Amino acid sequence: MMGPVWRATLLRALVVLLCFGLLAPIIIVAIASFSGDGYLKFPPESLSTRWYERFLGDPRWRQAIVNSLMIGALTSVLSTFLGFLAAYAMVRGQFPFKRVIAALLLTPVIVPHVITAVAIYFLSARMGLVGVRPWIAVAHTVVAMPVVLVILQSALRTVDPALERAAMVFGCTRWGVFRRVVLPLALPGVVSAALFSFLTSFDELVISIFLAGFRSETLPVRIWNSLLLEVEPTIAAVSTLLIAVTTIALAIDALLRRLRGGAGMPAR
Repeated sequence: MMGPVWRATLLRALVVLLCFGLLAPIIIVAIASFSGDGYLKFPPESLSTRWYERFLGDPRWRQAIVNSLMIGALTSVLSTFLGFLAAYAMVRGQFPFKRVIAALLLTPVIVPHVITAVAIYFLSARMGLVGVRPWIAVAHTVVAMPVVLVILQSALRTVDPALERAAMVFGCTRWGVFRRVVLPLALPGVVSAALFSFLTSFDELVISIFLAGFRSETLPVRIWNSLLLEVEPTIAAVSTLLIAVTTIALAIDALLRRLRGGAGMPAR
């Protein structure tokens, strides 16, 4: 029988192997994006930044980045605001059909995005909203809300209700309690929810394909349309940018969580 040391070593090796398997495609795409060849090849015979120059020098790609950032930012604001109110009601409120309402709010996670996209498209076409960026952000908010709701419910459960009652006893209004007690204590969770809702919108493809049109083509839609015509190393450069944006957002979230944990530790 293997001893504890061997089992621990085997477990670490297995974890390293799994992590390498998950990271290998990302590393390959990142290296291929610096290829100096005229086609995708790994390993590349020469290194160059010309595909990044071509990507950033194309006005269509730049406009797609701007559209994605604007829609993602608006989605983040809308979903975080609405999700915070919904999460607070779910955590603190007592009302009929609470579980049913909670299940309905989480439905977009279960329903395939293509069904949601088709339904929203028919509504958008009748109202003449196809290609309108604020409306696309509203549609993205539908699929981002469950993520926000889960994160903020977890964050609000860590806020002691006794602190809210104490503030009201000392004369603070309900709005004052919400603004001065609840929101500051749940702020790390709010920031995490905002980041993840932004990433949900930034990476959303299916709904964007139906709603973007030619006026508001987002980055994932632009990638999709480019892949339909030709697979070129520019796609690898764009994919590397998407990976970088996701990594930065996750790093910011991890940093905020670490700072929150450090702030909560007593000084020695």
